[in-house]
Amino acid sequence: MKKEERKLTQEWDKTFPKSEKVDHSKVTFVNRYGITLAADLYVPKNAAGRLPAIAVCGPFGAVKEQCSGLYAQTMAERGFLTLAFDPSFTGESGGTVRYMASPDINTEDFMAAVDFLSLCDKVDPERIGIIGICGWGGLAINTAALDTRVKATAAMTMYDMTRVNAKGYFDSEDSEEARYQKRAAMCAQRLEDLRAGEYKLGGGVVDPLPEDAPYFVKDYYDYYKTPRGYHARSLNSNGGWNVIGCESFINQPILQYSNEIRSAVLIVHGDAAHSCYFGRDAYANMIRDSKYADNKELLIIPGASHTDLYDGGKTNAIPFDKLEAFFMDHLK
Repeated sequence: MKKEERKLTQEWDKTFPKSEKVDHSKVTFVNRYGITLAADLYVPKNAAGRLPAIAVCGPFGAVKEQCSGLYAQTMAERGFLTLAFDPSFTGESGGTVRYMASPDINTEDFMAAVDFLSLCDKVDPERIGIIGICGWGGLAINTAALDTRVKATAAMTMYDMTRVNAKGYFDSEDSEEARYQKRAAMCAQRLEDLRAGEYKLGGGVVDPLPEDAPYFVKDYYDYYKTPRGYHARSLNSNGGWNVIGCESFINQPILQYSNEIRSAVLIVHGDAAHSCYFGRDAYANMIRDSKYADNKELLIIPGASHTDLYDGGKTNAIPFDKLEAFFMDHLK
């Protein structure tokens, strides 16, 4: 498959320090839509033989230099070959128009990462897992429902992006009228964009932060708009997705067949996260009437907010020991 030439940053420009325990390199691979994806490959130093491997992506609107890279590097320190990638249309990955999203293409991005790992001569193709964070947690579960090569999936502080787009936060806009108004606004915006000759950005995390901002907006601000997690290529840190970037999410649910996933799935959420209902409901739906519930698990982290599972927050909330044990057990 011919790869588009991508200019990739070679200097270390992550939001986390570089580990001396792993070797890091930049790689590219192509998805089935012909889009070249950019990724960071992390390999344990002095590793021998074919390794278990994990592809990592998220959060939705972030880049691999933020928390997906932190997860990937940390799991590489623990013996896994890992791949943190930018999704189509974002970061250093290809795809035009920029800052668009698609439940189909973004699921395919994960599957293309599994393609890459399956053909890597350092990887045991029978021992591949995935980690999805935030919106990519839902997409990771969606991938697990489709990709039989994935042996283990961890969804961290997950969103179901189709649910939040169609029903609003906390399902507060779950009505035919509210969805109609969203669709009408998107259709009007499409014509405005064509007349203007460019796509209008929806705006990233609000800045400056209003005093009366909801607590979850303050949580996002604390990560994306401060030195803790700011990155120049991150959509959430800057101008955000295109206004119409997530249009198709309104009309099509993911996770339709999650209760048919045969491989292991771990859902991790903080009980102080505004998004915790996504994880609880996704787990309940995944095990409902399922023949494969025994290898499914929901882990709730007491006191952890949504972004505490991005980088650990102030309490090192990411359960890396649990993740290591989970993947070691299911990527035997």
